[in-house]
Amino acid sequence: MTMQTQPRIHAKPDDLVPRILVRIMFGLVACVLVIVSLATLTGRPLESTPAMARIIAERAIVLTGDASGAARVLDVNGVMIADFPSDKGGFIAGVERVLARERAKVGVSPTAPVLLQLRAGNRLSLYDPATGWSAELMGFGASNTRIFARLLDQPKP
Repeated sequence: MTMQTQPRIHAKPDDLVPRILVRIMFGLVACVLVIVSLATLTGRPLESTPAMARIIAERAIVLTGDASGAARVLDVNGVMIADFPSDKGGFIAGVERVLARERAKVGVSPTAPVLLQLRAGNRLSLYDPATGWSAELMGFGASNTRIFARLLDQPKP
């Protein structure tokens, strides 16, 4: 039986990550774990949470859509606010599909209204009071956020 004195690494030594960098990475992970644990144990409140910001404007809307990308936005009385053809309503139809899936999980009607909210800091979000689901719309790009911002500005019947 022979003893191996060399490690069984098939990469060239120049291609390996230096040990000091690996140790620094694990040290950084350990520091983050300690900081998060301390914050959790001491009950430090969350900061910069968009859902906690003050609501400036709010509108209840009903989203409907189909797989082609066409979408309709209605107010709570069933009056149409906007009608998007399949080449313009893709984002709204996509949000409606996500919302329908979340509602199907808990057995809520897919036609229940959601709240379109403008919060302090110019943050636009959708909130579904029936399921607790919410989405910060600014994470989907300026043009998609603008579509929902225009819905908030539409005159109310």
